[in-house]
Amino acid sequence: MALDKKTSIEIVIAEKNPLLQQSLVKLFQDDDRFCLLALAPDGERFLAAIERISFDIGIVGWEMPSLDGRGVLQALRGREGPRIIVYTGSGNPDVPRQAMALGAAGFCSKNEPPAQLVETIMAVASGRMVFPFIDVARLASDPFAGLTPRERELLSALAGGLTNQQMAGQLDISLNTVKFHLKNLYDKLGVSNRAQAVAFYLKGREGR
Repeated sequence: MALDKKTSIEIVIAEKNPLLQQSLVKLFQDDDRFCLLALAPDGERFLAAIERISFDIGIVGWEMPSLDGRGVLQALRGREGPRIIVYTGSGNPDVPRQAMALGAAGFCSKNEPPAQLVETIMAVASGRMVFPFIDVARLASDPFAGLTPRERELLSALAGGLTNQQMAGQLDISLNTVKFHLKNLYDKLGVSNRAQAVAFYLKGREGR
């Protein structure tokens, strides 16, 4: 969905919820400081938009089909492009930390009033970083800072030599859920298999 209105701050949104998409369209159409160029329902189509058009700010959900917010930020690392604001209703308190570590320029919760998103966009467009309080020193020194409690459990279990099936039984979750968490874990640590994850874990413990 493309919109023609031309204003100073050009925006593309990646949001899976059609009702929220409509609300955001109205929010930005009624404010002549912004130009909403396109809407994408997932991360893959947001990245495709980046290849087609140039814009200032990307507003990206964290939990999306096909490619989530984490995947979008990973794909954009080291590339020139729009500044990214993660806009999510996720209750995970680690999301702002993860978003910052992956190169996002800002974070705004969907639980905040729409005016907060507008303020965040204005600040990020002016070159500022906008996040809730994050212990940046911990972010730099703790390689496991972005992991969820479940991912930490799985990493410890991996280091203990447990198989996927054993982890599923120990944590009372399905095998598919174990595989899902392990994929996220590997992505966050920048590794591709369990041996590398265990080596990362052991190295990290030595450094503490």
